[in-house]
Amino acid sequence: MKTDIVLAGVGGQGILSVATILGVAALKEGLNIKQAEVHGMSQRGGDVQSNLRISSRPIHSDLIPNGKADLIVSLEPMEALRYLPTLSPEGWIVTSTAPFVNIPNYPEMAEIERELAKGGNLIAFDMEEMAKETASPRSSNMVLLGAASHFIDITPDKIEAAIRSVFSAKGESIVDANIKAFRAGREKADSFIAK
Repeated sequence: MKTDIVLAGVGGQGILSVATILGVAALKEGLNIKQAEVHGMSQRGGDVQSNLRISSRPIHSDLIPNGKADLIVSLEPMEALRYLPTLSPEGWIVTSTAPFVNIPNYPEMAEIERELAKGGNLIAFDMEEMAKETASPRSSNMVLLGAASHFIDITPDKIEAAIRSVFSAKGESIVDANIKAFRAGREKADSFIAK
């Protein structure tokens, strides 16, 4: 078993929380993990990216070569597009369609969507809106994790246990909201996979 994941977004969206949860779940499963992060500009709404490699065998590098990622997981559509060269031909893109416009020449969404569709297997919907409707506006990263969980070889109950572990200090209501968002994202992804 091996899953190479590129996690991408903008500072403050919770991408590193997703990486932490997957890391906790993988370790509890006895899997090997390696992670490399770029988050120096996160406090200013800049690019946040993490390579997360999960495997049942030893992992020798924390970086994912171009064309080898099994999964691009992004809370920002242009950030998903930025890392498209890392995706393997059989890989999946799971991204929110809610743009975080932080540059003056941000491309039109229609153009981004066209380019992402060329990448092949795509699950794209407004995860911020789903988070607001089902749990909490701040839980869009858990909607994303739920949608992406179909392509990660860790069972949903183990990921939910990791969510509980990571957020337990914030109280039961925060844990419950995040698990509810995770389940909503997972269910929404079913409709894309069934096509």
